[in-house]
Amino acid sequence: MTLDLSRRDFLKGGATAVLVSGGSLGAFYFGYEASLEKPVRVGILGTGDEGSVLIGAINPEYLQVCAIADIRPYSIHRAFHGDWYSEAALKARPGLLAVYGWKTEEEARRHVRVYGDYRELLEGEKGRIEAVIIALPLHLHAPAAIAAMKRGYHVLTEKLMAHTVGQCKAMARVAQQLRKHLATGHQRHYNILYAEAVDAIRRGLLGEIHYIRGQWHRGNLPGNDSWQPPMPEEVKPDDPLAKRLRRQLADYRQRLKTAPAKEVELWRKRVAQVEAQLADAVLKDTAEKFGYEHREIRGPDGKLLWKRPAAEELIRWRLWDRTSAGLMAELGSHQLDAASIFIAAAHGGVKQYPLRVVAAASRPIFGPDRDVESHVACVIDFPAPGYDPQDPIANQRRISVQYASINGNGFGGYGEVVFGTKGTLILEREQVKHLLVEGGGMTVAAGPAAGPVLDTQASGPQQMAVGGGPMMEVSRGYREELEHWAWCIRRNPTVKDPEIQPRCHPKVALADAVIALVTNMAARQGRPITFQKEWFDPDSDETPEGEKPDPSVFA
Repeated sequence: MTLDLSRRDFLKGGATAVLVSGGSLGAFYFGYEASLEKPVRVGILGTGDEGSVLIGAINPEYLQVCAIADIRPYSIHRAFHGDWYSEAALKARPGLLAVYGWKTEEEARRHVRVYGDYRELLEGEKGRIEAVIIALPLHLHAPAAIAAMKRGYHVLTEKLMAHTVGQCKAMARVAQQLRKHLATGHQRHYNILYAEAVDAIRRGLLGEIHYIRGQWHRGNLPGNDSWQPPMPEEVKPDDPLAKRLRRQLADYRQRLKTAPAKEVELWRKRVAQVEAQLADAVLKDTAEKFGYEHREIRGPDGKLLWKRPAAEELIRWRLWDRTSAGLMAELGSHQLDAASIFIAAAHGGVKQYPLRVVAAASRPIFGPDRDVESHVACVIDFPAPGYDPQDPIANQRRISVQYASINGNGFGGYGEVVFGTKGTLILEREQVKHLLVEGGGMTVAAGPAAGPVLDTQASGPQQMAVGGGPMMEVSRGYREELEHWAWCIRRNPTVKDPEIQPRCHPKVALADAVIALVTNMAARQGRPITFQKEWFDPDSDETPEGEKPDPSVFA
């Protein structure tokens, strides 16, 4: 027997009417207004992979992009024109021209000013924009967010909130002091599929939640790693991928010469995109002045094993501890955030903080060309309903969350499984939702016959959902988080009403950062770590790194 999990029947009947009339599904589902009388004027700091995904998720009824900033020519090109390397990439990153209906880049630049250094945008757009979206490398989240708020802007920053817990707390304090909305892009807070899963837990369909398993497995290998994209030869001539872009450009130019008429525009776009990627050669001489660093690794005998120019740290920033926080920040934080949401649902919607983490990390797949690990795995205990640390029996009432992220083998993809005493809730690649009920052989599913089907990639496009009516687009939450952030800015500009704020506000985002960063510490130090409640309090100076929050260090 198959049952529909939806509490609102949102993909049947009512939601169809909302979408046909051009309204926002997120507004219908989460309860904010379907449009704004005047879109919020924004600048975008960082238009790389994730910045371009956020551009693609913008609803012009809520946000008007007035300026962008990036020091990579390739990122500026994609911001305007989108990513034409594949159909899936273009759906995820369609570009500003497609979002706003501009015909040419020249027309778009009459509306959107272009900057290099993000600090130039913050200064140059005073009085013209109201808010900024930050999709810079992780180590720049705190400096950029604090500088933006001090200049009067509201902020939405990509996840993780910041590079350290101390930086997160500094951001939270500035937001509170200056009464600015500070949102963090953990988009599962706005993913309708996950909201439906939360409702299933609250309604008791799973019984008592006692275990959650999550994973994100990727087939990345040396020479074929999404975190290690090819660079122009001028940046690093001896890089194994150095000649790939030149070969790709020659191939695309040849395809353009022989393309049938219907494909000519596609190959023109692809040729232009590779040319823009090759234009990143200028970073050879400019990356260092923006704070990126050269690096060498030598063996015990002093022999040079590997070296990295500053431009490589910029282009491949996810690989380095100085600029990134590895798998736990980029992937694990999403799924541990989801686990926290599910555990809160088991407690009637009350946020719970973790108790203890054990973890391990290793780098068996890759060599010295990075700091971050190939694999990370952890088990984190959260309190279950009835947990009492003072009671020798009740202190064992815990919900264990097991998580693993690996490279070198993509079997199983990514997803979460929530185990309860009455059933098991399965979310696979945000595509399938099942509730397997113990003992009765009953399966509750959301698929073509019942609810949403979301087919996605790691930073994927808006997806098609099949319900009782026609095919409809349902995003992974990016569109809704941006809409709601803009709505909060319009309806509560001085943050006086605590009921009108982003779902992933500073206290929520701080908790996600604590979990991810402390798990990294436990894995690298090879010891269990007990979480301290003060780490989750923005007003406390206590942090796991021992770094006190200090907003004054940022301009």
